Amino acid sequence: MHRRLSIALAMVALGVGGCALEPGDSGSWTPATAPKSAAASPATSAATTTTVAPVTSFQPAGLQPTGPTVEGDVVKVVDGDTIDVEIAGQKYRVRYIGIDAPETVKPSTPVQWMGPEASAANKQLVSGKHVVLEKDVSETDKYGRLLRYVWLHDGAAWTMVNLRLVELGYAAAVSYPPDVHWQHLLLDGERKARTAGVGLWGPHS
Repeated sequence: MHRRLSIALAMVALGVGGCALEPGDSGSWTPATAPKSAAASPATSAATTTTVAPVTSFQPAGLQPTGPTVEGDVVKVVDGDTIDVEIAGQKYRVRYIGIDAPETVKPSTPVQWMGPEASAANKQLVSGKHVVLEKDVSETDKYGRLLRYVWLHDGAAWTMVNLRLVELGYAAAVSYPPDVHWQHLLLDGERKARTAGVGLWGPHS
């Protein structure tokens, strides 16, 4: 099993790695080949002055990945829904599945309201962290970015970062079929964020 997965990693590194680090984020706030898992230690994270709002997480007890996973270290937070991850020495750009955060780095697009806050929240959650990336159906998007649910794992506790950003109000739940395995949770997270009036659903100054 390990030999087969190692071979798969090598093939993906050749096929995906070269195009995974596209500049900027091609997603839009307005609804607009899995590597082998490898253990690693967290890298040093960049400092941020924004603190994630103290919104109670409603992630269901026992929630954890159910699809194929791979582990890696976050080496850069691009914006509120995109990160760069190093997996077994190869860097990949990863786009969070099922969510859309306001733009901050998309070429020819102005920085959108709540964009810097979304990026800062994402940094606080995952910068320098060891993460577990869960695949849904698609391997990559048209820009060569890996499409994944991003998880933090602490002992028996799991946190889906995609869902945490939505419930904090820093991203909207947006369906991108066929990758919809956890969409019911993301939509529920957005409903609760709207009800609480946090982030994108709060007062627009």
